[in-house]
Amino acid sequence: MTSSEVRSDGQKSTLATWRTRIIAAVVVSAVLIGTYFILAAFIPRWWAQRIADLVSGSFSKGIGWGLVYGLLCTALPLFLMLLAAMIWKRRAGKFIAGAAALLAVILAIPNLMTLSIALGNNNAAHAGQRILDVDAPAFRGASLVGAIVAAVIFLASVSLIFWRRWRRKHPGKQAVPPTAAPQTPPVTQDT
Repeated sequence: MTSSEVRSDGQKSTLATWRTRIIAAVVVSAVLIGTYFILAAFIPRWWAQRIADLVSGSFSKGIGWGLVYGLLCTALPLFLMLLAAMIWKRRAGKFIAGAAALLAVILAIPNLMTLSIALGNNNAAHAGQRILDVDAPAFRGASLVGAIVAAVIFLASVSLIFWRRWRRKHPGKQAVPPTAAPQTPPVTQDT
């Protein structure tokens, strides 16, 4: 640092601070972009090979493992994110919510890797598609079905939770049991 970059009170000048921040941001961005391209070429092939080893070319195993991965790796992250949203404002809620959100992202990784194969348009995604088509038939379709079922279960659960909460806060009129009509005394005839 030159003497013009240090103020009289011993701290760095604003220009030096911002220059350091900009350089750090550029370096971090370059590392992240490089990591993305490396992982984009590696992950689809690697994940397709792991699934192919698991399924071994069997349709029934492809359907079974696809449903398991699709259902669990969609439902668990969704419910963890719901938990994080519900406890955010409670005591120690921010820590627990952050941990739940991080765990949700980790649990969603298998579905995200399968999605990168199914929707990807690079060479690695196409190689992954070919591997899954030959060695793990029906896995992608069953994974999609499992994810849809998990989403429906999640939406039904959320609607039930919020409906019950709403009913507790807004109790309707209590159902009044019908009362019996008053009986009239029997009419007697005087003769």
